[in-house]
Amino acid sequence: MIIPSFQDILQARITIAPYLKPTPIYHYPNLSEAIGTEVWVKHENHLPIRAFKVRGGINFMANFQNQASNTGVITASTGNHGQSVAYAARLFNIRAVVAMPNGANEAKVKATQNLGAEVRFVGNDFDDCRQHIEKVAEKEGLHYLSSGNDPLIIAGVGTYTLEILEDLPDVDVIIVPIGGGSGAAGACIAAKATNPLIEIIGVQAAAAPAAYLSWKEQKPVEAQMETFAEGLATRTTFDVPQAILQDHLDDFVLVSEQELMDAVVLGIEKTHNLVEASGAASLAAACKLTERLQGKRVAIIMSGGNITLEQLRQII
Repeated sequence: MIIPSFQDILQARITIAPYLKPTPIYHYPNLSEAIGTEVWVKHENHLPIRAFKVRGGINFMANFQNQASNTGVITASTGNHGQSVAYAARLFNIRAVVAMPNGANEAKVKATQNLGAEVRFVGNDFDDCRQHIEKVAEKEGLHYLSSGNDPLIIAGVGTYTLEILEDLPDVDVIIVPIGGGSGAAGACIAAKATNPLIEIIGVQAAAAPAAYLSWKEQKPVEAQMETFAEGLATRTTFDVPQAILQDHLDDFVLVSEQELMDAVVLGIEKTHNLVEASGAASLAAACKLTERLQGKRVAIIMSGGNITLEQLRQII
């Protein structure tokens, strides 16, 4: 198991800088009033694929392009990681195969295909896809790219926390969504190396609590996966993010499906940004923790904006 370091995140920032601009972090007084404390929104939904995952994809592909084993990559995704891999693979002219579950977010599927990746539909959820690529990667001569365990992915997505700390050095709390946990792991490494007093709070869907239960029980736990928020939809955990979260995550909360839907609406209303359910998870947690957050400067991650029109209609 390779745990990325703070130096790895600093290097990742240099690596991705030619390809991605820093995303803004904005303070919305109306949102702060609704939550009852000073809230800042880190807009990862402003990146080219409208999700934070592209940071990790570019960091990985930039390092992978000159390796002798570079015959292409195969990975599993419910959508945003797949787009990230496709986007970065196109930048560096690398073959990319993405296994996605049947019934995956249609907009994310089309975006992944339009970016040049081969999409294979496998099973009913992310973990079905992960099991598939574990079986076929070596047989097909492709590099198995884990969306959670690869240290270059974690270091890449950790760069959004560096940007938060540079723009908002006096932040007290950072709330991060957790599906596989790469973003939260990167946030823990970057924040704790800079200021150990910064509180990192993770949030996951109560309808897909594998990472939460594994963190709480300090051992791998498989759980049901019944959330509509595909970015949070995992049945099992990743070893590397879990090891980092065990050491550095300050707290972990669960939010209901209704709380996620309410947060999507609140995000649209107060920030005028489209946000998908997993991308609104940090906001849902902030709404749930209003009393605890009183008097603190809070950064939340709007981690993805790839909501379909049909999903938006249903939520509204």
